[in-house]
Amino acid sequence: MNYEETLEYLYTRLPMFQRTGASAYKEGLENSLALDSYLRYPHKKYRTIHVGGTNGKGSTSHLLAAILQQSGYKVGLYTSPHLVDFRERIRVNGEMIEKDFIIDFVEKHKAFSETIHPSFFELTMTMAFDYFAQQNVDVAIIEVGLGGRLDSTNIITPDVSVITNISFDHVQFLGDSLPKIAAEKAGIIKAGVPVVIGESVEETEAVFRNKANEVSAPIYFAEQEKPIVKAESQTSGGWLYTTRSFGEVWGELGGLCQDKNATTVFLTLEILIKQGYNIPQKAIIEGFAKVTSLTGLQGRWQKLGDTPKIICDTAHNEGGIQYIVQQLANEQYDTLHFVIGMVNDKDVNKVLSMLPRNARYYFTKAGIPRALDAKELQQKALVYQLVGESFLSVPEAVNAAKANAAENDLIYIGGSTFVVADALPVFKPTESK
Repeated sequence: MNYEETLEYLYTRLPMFQRTGASAYKEGLENSLALDSYLRYPHKKYRTIHVGGTNGKGSTSHLLAAILQQSGYKVGLYTSPHLVDFRERIRVNGEMIEKDFIIDFVEKHKAFSETIHPSFFELTMTMAFDYFAQQNVDVAIIEVGLGGRLDSTNIITPDVSVITNISFDHVQFLGDSLPKIAAEKAGIIKAGVPVVIGESVEETEAVFRNKANEVSAPIYFAEQEKPIVKAESQTSGGWLYTTRSFGEVWGELGGLCQDKNATTVFLTLEILIKQGYNIPQKAIIEGFAKVTSLTGLQGRWQKLGDTPKIICDTAHNEGGIQYIVQQLANEQYDTLHFVIGMVNDKDVNKVLSMLPRNARYYFTKAGIPRALDAKELQQKALVYQLVGESFLSVPEAVNAAKANAAENDLIYIGGSTFVVADALPVFKPTESK
């Protein structure tokens, strides 16, 4: 198989949650453990840091990877989903996995994998673990895919576990209350392994404390520990953090949620340093300032244009959208053009109820089976006085917004990771998807 045929095999022969949703979700670790055993436990050949949570785990993972990379470590980074190129999921020191490795891995292990019928996520996670071992990484940042307790990645025993926050998402799998969701996320807490909790409320804090006590894991709550003394949003972009341990640090990521992520990262760094990691202050400053170029992170309040200003963000649930709405309220513009699409298993009505009414909407559908029909989204939006046109594809919606917007307007693109994924090539054509 060539590279394109290999991707087609991965996308179509294996159940892929990002594309089809619930039908691809495999509960349990049996396949992951079988693949891990078959490949002789590659993840045990390097140190790991496990990052879960509802929102912010992507930014947190990339920040940790950038800082450790600048500290001189060879760093693996496994995240999901990808936006434009499959290889975004698996990186070493910011460089994407080679196409030849993907082809060879699938061809070499296809016969065994087809005996156990893994999901797309199970096989690609195992590919990442094997790649990191072959690349001789020092440490790998492993982002949880969905939940925690039964997530495929939960076969690792990390140096630190991180849970960024808890919000309503994937309730059909994780539960319909914050304590139920927290219990699933808390499943990554391991015996004796320190765990950092980013944001929490009283009802979820109790869940985390109980789980940590049960397995004798030291637990730290970032909001209570206060590793950031002061956080100031900069008019030129990003945040200026005054920290208790690392002095002043400027972070290039500018979303309102990023001070929460930074709080989690700074506390995690303090713990890693106590464990013996060599993380100089200079590396922390450089990692925060250059995270996008060092790791390839995209889609976090990312500016795609200046006149008019064009912003995209992968926020896609109640917890993420609340920050987007606040951020938009702080922006200066004449007219807001809002390109939005969602997937059909999210709480669409909850998200729509939060959005600004004084905007011109461009309802659209990402190019995956899970995407909600644009006209259906348009009709649901009318209930909340959100008015606009529907478009068959994201590029069509984006181009319509660009055609209608004046230079002092603002175009926002979001509602789904997959809308951002379909929008990025409009601005930055790429070699492959």
